[in-house]
Amino acid sequence: MAENPSDPAAGGQAQPEPEAAEAPAPQIGIEAQYIKDLSFENPLGPNAAAAIQKQPQVEVEVSTSARGLSPGRFEVSLIIRGQAKTQDATVFIAELTYAGVVTLTNVPDEAVKPVLFIEGARLLFPFARNIIADVTRDGGFPPLFISPIDFVQLYRDQHMAQDGSEDVGYGTA
Repeated sequence: MAENPSDPAAGGQAQPEPEAAEAPAPQIGIEAQYIKDLSFENPLGPNAAAAIQKQPQVEVEVSTSARGLSPGRFEVSLIIRGQAKTQDATVFIAELTYAGVVTLTNVPDEAVKPVLFIEGARLLFPFARNIIADVTRDGGFPPLFISPIDFVQLYRDQHMAQDGSEDVGYGTA
């Protein structure tokens, strides 16, 4: 590294030349978030209270999707389906598609997909989790609290198996 001649403002000591400008840091933002689709079914109606006493088996499925809206802007969707069943009947079904408009800046093209599916979904999850808990509680059941999700593993399971065939379009340039 070359050094500049002595600078009186620096106490007469030599100053190193500034390094080449570093690339700007990648940034992710949420422009908007919204319920895209919400459904709650209580097929047992007035008999649901008795079914709850039988300790129903609860299953939760989560998936993610994304699509390009314009350069650097994407819609990321978190799809959650929760279902409680006894041996005899379905107690309730809650389905939610919660989406957000995610903006990416200075993200390399090869990183766009993982950033959307992992970080975009991670930012939306607390809000979607709360909606599912509220809907099941308002439907007359104990709230369904979804455990934290490993979005890295979900990305590996759902999107890497597709060999990159799912193109979200619109890079960040």
